[in-house]
Amino acid sequence: MNINIRRMEKTDVEEVVRLEALSYGEHHWSKESFYNELSNNLAHYYCATNDENILLGYAGCWHIFDEAHITTLSVHPDFRKQGVAQKLMFSIIDDCYKNKIKYITLEVRESNIAAISLYEKNGFKSIGTRKNYYQDNNENALIMFTENIWYEKFKTLYNNLRNRSNQN
Repeated sequence: MNINIRRMEKTDVEEVVRLEALSYGEHHWSKESFYNELSNNLAHYYCATNDENILLGYAGCWHIFDEAHITTLSVHPDFRKQGVAQKLMFSIIDDCYKNKIKYITLEVRESNIAAISLYEKNGFKSIGTRKNYYQDNNENALIMFTENIWYEKFKTLYNNLRNRSNQN
């Protein structure tokens, strides 16, 4: 399956919100939240589609000075474990390099083992916990952070991931 990554547009919001509800139930972002994000100069949002232009997933982050904060990343349940999340991560990291970002951070549910594994594979480390972070069930969030993405250690990890991905 070909996975195409492009910038999210306002015309994507209806479908993104459907996927958001599928992924997160009743505690999901609203259409207005996504429209606001797309109007925010700090925000960078992406859609993953296949060759039939079916939405496979989406992701977003904010660029604040030399740091990027991943705000969301979701993949349709029918397309998980097929490389969609990794392609979205590549887009975020590539954009960080283009914009001279040094660090990437995020919060993730402690119970979201699949997401934690993805982030760890991409060089994120847990640096703490936000207690009762999620409003729907008061679940804690892990705070995850990369080292400086310009450091050779991170660049080597990233390039190795890229090379393995291109071989598949």
